[in-house]
Amino acid sequence: MTVSGAWRAAARGAGLLGADGAVRPTIFAEMSALAVRTGAINLGQGFPDEDGPSAVLDAAVTAIRSGVNQYPPGIGIPLLRRAVADHQRRFYGLEVDPDREVLVTAGATEAIAATLLALLEPGDEVVTFEPFYDEYGAVIALAGGVHRTVPLEPPAFRPDLDRLRSTVTDRTRVILVNTPHNPTGAVLDRETLQTVVELAERHHAIIVTDEVYEHLAFGPRHIPIATLDGARERTVTISSGGKTFSTTGWKVGWLIAPAELVTAILAVKQFLTYVNGAPFQPAIAAGLALPDEFFAGIAAALAHKRDVLSAGLRAAGFEVHPSDGTYFVVADAAPLGHPDAMEFCRRLPELAGVVAVPLAAFCRDDYAARTASLVRFAFCKRVEVLEEAAERLAALRS
Repeated sequence: MTVSGAWRAAARGAGLLGADGAVRPTIFAEMSALAVRTGAINLGQGFPDEDGPSAVLDAAVTAIRSGVNQYPPGIGIPLLRRAVADHQRRFYGLEVDPDREVLVTAGATEAIAATLLALLEPGDEVVTFEPFYDEYGAVIALAGGVHRTVPLEPPAFRPDLDRLRSTVTDRTRVILVNTPHNPTGAVLDRETLQTVVELAERHHAIIVTDEVYEHLAFGPRHIPIATLDGARERTVTISSGGKTFSTTGWKVGWLIAPAELVTAILAVKQFLTYVNGAPFQPAIAAGLALPDEFFAGIAAALAHKRDVLSAGLRAAGFEVHPSDGTYFVVADAAPLGHPDAMEFCRRLPELAGVVAVPLAAFCRDDYAARTASLVRFAFCKRVEVLEEAAERLAALRS
């Protein structure tokens, strides 16, 4: 049976549709399955192997035991919406109306999907940086949009601002910015972000920001675009609790935007998941109220894990690129005699008992060709796991 429909557009947009029309599994599914099959240490997929703070976990258990198990309000429970607004004021000095400008979603994934599906008309252009999280390409295609990219150039993964200026035009409906950036670990600087704001104003575009790693920056400070002059009234800010509180399976996210944009996005979101995570919403609210020491501590702990893995990669012979945030570090396998990261990652469990993913999984043809030997490793694991991975990777040098 031939199955027609928009699924092909989504698969093509995410780079999963082969020339023969067959759909490939995502690289994350392939590599995670490879890790299970071989017993390799999985540094491919970005999920922690430790639970989050007990205050957050206990709040979820309390909510379940207290009967918070039915549909929450469509826009999210008031407690979490107020917590999100308080968080924006506390960390960024932004005043947000929790009743009109906050929408709770099924993770940042749904927030991104609902936003793009709500705001795009067929033929509208969306500009992202490249490499890009695969969901972006899939949803842009589902919405009938046209995906334009601006490369982040290694090793620092910074964009050419003139290239950005030439890519954003009057056809651009959305500029989608991810910072701290997955997969590169880059934290975009103020000059880049201010250029995005200026271009959005000039071309009447909406800015959508994916800031799920906002508290996991350990070099340059994370700057929310909405704090810049001229940005607040045209920005949809997206984040979630999964990365901050090591609860990626809970899928509780949110977006913050002017009321008219929230109304438009809710019109789509309510027909996706409708609602989600009733007992997890008060738990994430409890997390957002944790003291400053918690947020500083998770960034410092993750920076140490980055350093442990980066040192092991260098000792194994990789060229390691800087990472200032997220769960990830990018390393070049070419010095080890492996110019093709895709092939290398498929052999890595056999060679060293470790799984990683090629950067090419986040890129399109030209950029993928120029960065073919680059590999993304996840360091959001226990220190002893990273130390074991470093020992295994040392076998590559010999």
